[in-house]
Formats: sequence, structure tokens, C-alpha cells
Amino acid sequence: MSWIVGPEPVDSVAALALWRAYYTEVSDRWYELHEGHATDPAELEREIAAGAVEAGLAAPRGVLLVARWDGEPAGTAGVRLVDDTTAELKRVFVAAGLRGKGGGSVLLDAAEEAARGLGAVRVRLDTRNDLVEARALYARHGYAEGPQHNSEPYAEHWFRKDLSPRAA
Repeated sequence: MSWIVGPEPVDSVAALALWRAYYTEVSDRWYELHEGHATDPAELEREIAAGAVEAGLAAPRGVLLVARWDGEPAGTAGVRLVDDTTAELKRVFVAAGLRGKGGGSVLLDAAEEAARGLGAVRVRLDTRNDLVEARALYARHGYAEGPQHNSEPYAEHWFRKDLSPRAA
């Protein structure tokens, strides 16, 4: 069994299912930590519908990558340009049952290559305090925590990485 990563339309069946899994997990984690309960199901459905087709993760200035494990959709990473030389990572996610099999690293490598293909020389992202696994993954891959670069309501940590040029 192995990982295969490729571009996918943001509104494909696989992408939408992975968006639902991602959003459910991060929303429930936040609500359980801060309010002691899971996300209200009606709110969850509204937010999933509102964010299912996220702007910017399509050509010509972005891409959504879907990772498949043994052919089954198992993870995502979105890349979008914020200016001509800076890409932003969004929705980096590996399904819970497949974590620890290298999918996060495979997705980050593919996302960085996609960013280079879009003309980026650096990548940035934001994340939260409670997503400790994500922060550790980014640090292992050379992302450095730095100053705030956006005002996203749930962002608590901001990372950046300068990309090495494409290998010839």
C-alpha cells in the first residue's frame, strides 16, 4: 500500500467528503476544548456547506491536492497564491485512521511542489494551539513559526518556509 497525490476539483465527491471529515474534526476539537461539547449539528452543516468550495483552490492561482491510500481518498492539502511569490497552505488533513503512515509528509511535499509550479518561492500557513500534531509536522518539514500574517479568527500560530528551487 502506498500514497498517491494528485489535483482534484474542490467540488468532487472525494474532496467534499474529505472537507466534511476535516471540518468536523477541527470544529469538534475546538468546541470540546473550549465549551465542553461537540459542534452543534446545524452549525456544522452550515459551515460545511459554506466552505465546501473554498475560493482560491483552483487554477490558475491554486490547487486542491487529494491523497489516496491504496486508492481510497484519505487526505488533502490546498495551495493558493496570496501574491505572485507567496503561496498559502489550507486544509492540510489526513484521515484519522491513516495517520502515522507518512501521509502528512507526502502531502506537504506535493503541496510545496505545487506552490513552486504556481511560481511561489515561499509558503505560509496558520494553525491553532490545539492542533499540536500539525504544528509538529510543519516544524519537522522546516517551517518556522513567525509573526502573524493574517487576522483569521482561529489562527494562533503562523508558519513560513522558503522553498528551494526545483531540482533540474
